[in-house]
Amino acid sequence: MDRKTFLKSALPGITAVLGCPSFGQPARMRIGLTAVILNDQAAFLSRWAEYLSKRTGTPISFVSRDTYQTIVDQLLAAQLDAAWLCGYPYVLHQSRMQLIAVPLYQGKPLYQAYLIRPLQGESDINSWADVKGKVVAFSDPLSNSGWLVAQAQMRAAGVDPRSLKKSFFAYGHRHVAEAVASRLAQAGSIDGYVWETMRQRRMPAVEQTEVAWKSEFFGFPPLVTTHSDNDERVQKLKTVLLDMRNEAEGRDILQALNLTAFEAGSPSLFDSISRSAAAIQPRKT
Repeated sequence: MDRKTFLKSALPGITAVLGCPSFGQPARMRIGLTAVILNDQAAFLSRWAEYLSKRTGTPISFVSRDTYQTIVDQLLAAQLDAAWLCGYPYVLHQSRMQLIAVPLYQGKPLYQAYLIRPLQGESDINSWADVKGKVVAFSDPLSNSGWLVAQAQMRAAGVDPRSLKKSFFAYGHRHVAEAVASRLAQAGSIDGYVWETMRQRRMPAVEQTEVAWKSEFFGFPPLVTTHSDNDERVQKLKTVLLDMRNEAEGRDILQALNLTAFEAGSPSLFDSISRSAAAIQPRKT
């Protein structure tokens, strides 16, 4: 066998091992996921990735990470092509990120932050003014509903964060609910969409907690990219996401996500998050 024939026969196997696209095949798209959804369902994510891959004509895979910072860093370093982020890191890096789509939850591109407490316990916690001297669980330092909203509310109520008995990051909204349910924390700052989705699924952590307070509405965590507007793969992904509501399998996936649909969205949806971020002068990432 001459070298030309050998390389021709061996190249597909070599590219598969190295994770490289074969000639004539579009490069794989990697989409980062954080705690903005309940993303611990490997079978579901595999099904969704297959759905998107088939309809975009581009191999797509999801990459789950525990912290928002890791996903942000990988996205900005071009190690990811897109990410489902919280609105807070989006507004911090808005000059470098483009919206792909914004989910609709209960028909609107909006959600709320919740302050939760143990069920049948801590009845004196009814707002952020009541957390002084308490143990509080936050989700992530780059989470709007799991940290930023709490900081803004405590500031408005005159509660110095240093007056908390203790606070900690659970790194995941589900983990916030579990910390409060187990009484490792007396209160927790959590994404209302995640809490309601957990309740819909009758997850034990939520059944042992209750909502003490709800925030105003904010722009729902968006899917973003750092690629340009004319990137063909991103445009195909956007088209498929926006069309999911119009076919049976797409609606099934949306139902599993507890979402109504995806829409194009607008940066103005996140103006209130920008104002909160500016007001508390957040640590730069």
